[in-house]
Amino acid sequence: MNPFLQATEAVALTGLAALGYGLTEAQMFTVRETTVRNPNFGFDEFRILHLSDLHITPAQTRKINWVKSLGELKPDLTVVTGDFLAHKQAVPAVIEALDTLLDGPGMFVFGSNDYYAPEIKNPFMYFDRNRQIRPDGTALPTELFRTELADAGWVDLNNRSEFITVNGVAIDARGTDDPHINKDDYSKVAGPYREGALQLGVTHAPYRRVLNQFVSDGTELILAGHTHGGQVCIPFYGALVTNCDLPGKLAKGLSEISHDEKLSSLHVSAGVGTSPFTPVRVACRPEATLLTLTNKSA
Repeated sequence: MNPFLQATEAVALTGLAALGYGLTEAQMFTVRETTVRNPNFGFDEFRILHLSDLHITPAQTRKINWVKSLGELKPDLTVVTGDFLAHKQAVPAVIEALDTLLDGPGMFVFGSNDYYAPEIKNPFMYFDRNRQIRPDGTALPTELFRTELADAGWVDLNNRSEFITVNGVAIDARGTDDPHINKDDYSKVAGPYREGALQLGVTHAPYRRVLNQFVSDGTELILAGHTHGGQVCIPFYGALVTNCDLPGKLAKGLSEISHDEKLSSLHVSAGVGTSPFTPVRVACRPEATLLTLTNKSA
């Protein structure tokens, strides 16, 4: 066979194998357990289930059933950092997926995909950090969905703050609407936290302009999503892109960030789903994270 044709065939087969694996890994749903230690926490132990980027469509029964099963973890609090939806008829499917989690305490913010339906995009555009982000597309039933979550008793943190007590733990929480489409307005929640409470910040896209404001105000723990953990990662290297100005090394998991000589813990979820038009993951399994917050040392 012609060497050029052999090489072309090899490249094509490698590409098909990678695509097949990426489609498979996108269904390898995983629960990760992470401990957040802070001697200033006013409690021994508190468990937060952090979910993000569900990107649910009505036909995704396997994903819906897996999210349903997370109720068995019985977290003290569930926090979802946006992009629940991926279809104009997805609201009932998301409510079905959250199932018994809605019976317990919860908090949420929205991402761009909770406002606009996903569209086909060139995946290479994510390498252009200077591209213009325009909120557009088919409008989704955002307000209906917001009402469904609020009626279940979940706290809306989109440019809002709330003080609640869960299982004896006081929580002073604040959040922003999605920074990716410039719906964030931190000024509506800025200022000092209540002393003695868990100081919790929640946002969808972890842009530094928003994270810095959380850190400056002394937030103990910031939760975010949006990055999909890079979605297609290089083994032993990590994320190539984050779809925001966060460095690739912080694309998922727990880290510490600093600003104005202050430190905050940041947890970025790699998310559960993908856009329905790019349903692949490589070296970055879909995940939910059970965070155990404790004031005990290791």
